[in-house]
Amino acid sequence: MKRTAFLSLLALVLLGTGTASLPKGRKRRDPDGDGDAYGLLGNYVLGLDNYDEVIDLSDYEGLTDYGDQLPEVRVTSPAPPTRISSAQSTVTPRTLSSKPLMNRLTTLDSPGSHGLPTCLVCVCLGSSVYCDDADLESIPPLPKTTAYLYARFNRIRQIRAGDFKGLTKLKRIDLSSNSISSIDENALQSLPELQDLILPENQLGALPALPTSLEVLDVRQNRLQSSGIQPGAFGALEKLQFLYLADNLLGSIPGPLPLSLRSLHLQNNMIETMQSDAFCDTEEHKHSRRRLEDIRLDGNPINLGLFPSAYFCLPRLPTGRCC
Repeated sequence: MKRTAFLSLLALVLLGTGTASLPKGRKRRDPDGDGDAYGLLGNYVLGLDNYDEVIDLSDYEGLTDYGDQLPEVRVTSPAPPTRISSAQSTVTPRTLSSKPLMNRLTTLDSPGSHGLPTCLVCVCLGSSVYCDDADLESIPPLPKTTAYLYARFNRIRQIRAGDFKGLTKLKRIDLSSNSISSIDENALQSLPELQDLILPENQLGALPALPTSLEVLDVRQNRLQSSGIQPGAFGALEKLQFLYLADNLLGSIPGPLPLSLRSLHLQNNMIETMQSDAFCDTEEHKHSRRRLEDIRLDGNPINLGLFPSAYFCLPRLPTGRCC
């Protein structure tokens, strides 16, 4: 009785939907052989004798459960971004140099002012180094090949003994308009090629030992005194041609002067007198100083007319007050 009630209920459900799904893998039967499939149960007489032709209850577990076919929703965290492998990437990565940036920009080994290599603080062009107005307080480490140094308009106060160590090719030093008040005694002697030493507008009161290769010495507008120049300091400079000592505190003409000298500027000092042999050799009364054609003593309290025997060897008289 229970079985009959179950089958009757099932038939009513199938009639309500109009279409039944058969178990997966089963084919619909065609009892008339006319090829029409039984998709509608309204055209089929269901009874106790043929119910098994519609549904095989022995295989009821194979019936489709539509509730089970609802899409399963799974809550997951967002997927991480897809990584593109080096093999899939079409962009060729840049090859980074193994050398640090500083080493690629300069060949200096030791850092200069501001904690940077000198050629980043200054401008290095060939054998010339330009450090003008770079806020330097000392001489920076220089490349060994430096021949010309320009470090004007800075705040350098001292030239130390090791500042130019090993710079055997250095020919010109221009430290104009700094605050240099002292130069170590041996700071310049180890420069065999130095020709031009330019130090105007500083605060020097004395000069150190100078290299014999010097041709131009410019120490204008300093605080140089006669006691700050070693006796015979210029006489040993056999290549010196231009000596500029104007606007200092000199009380006398320094000597002896080398025969190579062409120009001597001593204007605006405190010179009041001179020795008879300041320019000429009193033992040899001849024109031995034909090269020295430019002597300036103007702006000094000296009266040049009082020393006529001091000029007989000169091609031209000094410039200054004569009476």
